[in-house]
Amino acid sequence: MSPLSNRKPGTPTEAPQEPFKRAVASCMRAMSRTPGLEVSYAPDKPSVVGHGEGAKARLPEPARKLSPREAAIVRGHADSMALKLACHDAATHRRLLPEAQAARSVFEAVEQVRVESIGARRMDGVGVNLAAMLEDRYHRGNYAEITDRADAPIEDAVALMVRERLTGRAPPPAAQTIVDLWRPWIEERAGADLDRLDTILEDQRAFGRSIHKLLQSLDMADPSAFDREEDDQDENQDQAEDDADQSEGEGQESETGQTLEMDTAESSAEDMEEGAMESPDAPAGETLEDQDDGEAEEAAESRRPQAPPGDAKGPDYKAFTVKFDEVVPAEQLCDAEELERLRAYLDKQLNNLSSVVARLANRLQRRLMAQQNRAWEFDLEEGMLDPARLSRVVIDPQQPLSFKREKDTDFRDTVVTLLLDNSGSMRGRPITVAATCADILARTLERCGVKVEILGFTTKAWKGGQSREAWLQSGKPATPGRLNDLRHVIYKAADAPWRRARRNLGLMMREGLLKENIDGEALDWAHKRLLGRPEQRKILMMISDGAPVDDSTLSVNAGNYLEKHLRATIEEIETRSPVELIAIGIGHDVTRYYRRAVTIVDAEELGGAMTEKLAELFSETGQGPARSSGSRRRVSAPV
Repeated sequence: MSPLSNRKPGTPTEAPQEPFKRAVASCMRAMSRTPGLEVSYAPDKPSVVGHGEGAKARLPEPARKLSPREAAIVRGHADSMALKLACHDAATHRRLLPEAQAARSVFEAVEQVRVESIGARRMDGVGVNLAAMLEDRYHRGNYAEITDRADAPIEDAVALMVRERLTGRAPPPAAQTIVDLWRPWIEERAGADLDRLDTILEDQRAFGRSIHKLLQSLDMADPSAFDREEDDQDENQDQAEDDADQSEGEGQESETGQTLEMDTAESSAEDMEEGAMESPDAPAGETLEDQDDGEAEEAAESRRPQAPPGDAKGPDYKAFTVKFDEVVPAEQLCDAEELERLRAYLDKQLNNLSSVVARLANRLQRRLMAQQNRAWEFDLEEGMLDPARLSRVVIDPQQPLSFKREKDTDFRDTVVTLLLDNSGSMRGRPITVAATCADILARTLERCGVKVEILGFTTKAWKGGQSREAWLQSGKPATPGRLNDLRHVIYKAADAPWRRARRNLGLMMREGLLKENIDGEALDWAHKRLLGRPEQRKILMMISDGAPVDDSTLSVNAGNYLEKHLRATIEEIETRSPVELIAIGIGHDVTRYYRRAVTIVDAEELGGAMTEKLAELFSETGQGPARSSGSRRRVSAPV
């Protein structure tokens, strides 16, 4: 006899992890004080986008079989994002963010620790969840195998030491090696700065100013930049005092926004079922604030430094030696058989994405073809047979056949260079998406008669190669400049047909190719290649996921050495060159550098961003380089 059931026949059975997912989502909304928070689950990198009622969070997809330890990891990702939404003010963060990339990485890591520590100190369960998430993150990154301090990321070491001070929790076992390698050096220089953080935990501005002082103690920040920020605050102090009543009300509202609903959160957490997950490789809590905000746009524009007269070309920038640099065609970096295997692997990984990007590319092709004003030359002795004039031959067989030929148009007199960041941070999904998008767009533009060049840039070694060895043998002279060997890769030359260069893009899947990125010199290299082309219109599209980073160079030069050169190179191209420059940042705000740029949340939006920006360019009537301001909105692409 079958058991009785209230379920109607034909009603689908709910997946076992659905109650757990609903409970986690409810807990996130309670902790973040955002009832309208949209929570989704996917096997991609966890992220939270926006703030307030329009915020969207993406968590790892839980497995069907749930276990306590792995359920805590999912909760840890959710708690981290919720605390960021509740206790983090994006405008304050932007004002305090350092300019130098190394200092910026430490500052952002410590700010994430600050918001997580607020929750961990108030709710023990949150602390347990966050600890499980961190342990899983560092275990998957194989950080325990690091033996040299040069290989240990200092931002992680500082963040974990700050967490230890604020919560009393020891670093995760998988990250203990990182902290042990850096602890003596950090304690000696900034131990007193670390001790002062506990008393200002919930004051984001005071906490951020203290982190600036900590960075100065570690020789990672320019004191003058921090002094300028303090001066700006002093200038606005009188106006702030006049509006004290209004400011006090806003302060109370902010403080209320930072107060966690402990009872609601704990009751929601008690309803969760124990569960497992398929954890991604990267940490949670990575936020890209809503860039449609006008205030954000103004803040970013005000931070863009103006180069002093005569300094546009970055005269201080140099390479210690260029002897070991290389510009190499992709096919010379591995044999033909391996290229075929890597290309097959790329196609297999991105079958679904390829179809979506192909649809976008076809849409772009239709838009481009519609803009071409076709013109013909008639009554020629050779070319394409003109059927409209065949009647003359029928009437008089002595008449010769008439041929026609299509005239060249200005539209087709165009070359596009796609410059792809081949740094280690692009490893995984971003580089595979970039390779596929470049491949399909190259094919699309070729059909329209537009020539395309695909280039990549990285370095030959981690943390300096033969250039650094030469510097060491020379006695370590001061301010040596760039200390790594450049590797610039030509995946497809502008004059090479797509069918011959197609397999070269598989090289990006090769283990060990992706290392560090020196964007300024790569941009200058691609720009000079374009200037040598005969086409009338030249377009350069940079695709990157971060600012220039080379540990070997930055360890012996100023912290903004590479970034300053990148800004100078961009300024030179945007103001003095006929080349039209576009930039797409993957999870990185490139609008701080480029006038014409767009930032996307993750790699899946890259196809839409590339086709949209190219379509905008080809829709313009003028042939000269456009001088529009940088776009700070997020691309919403169906990819």
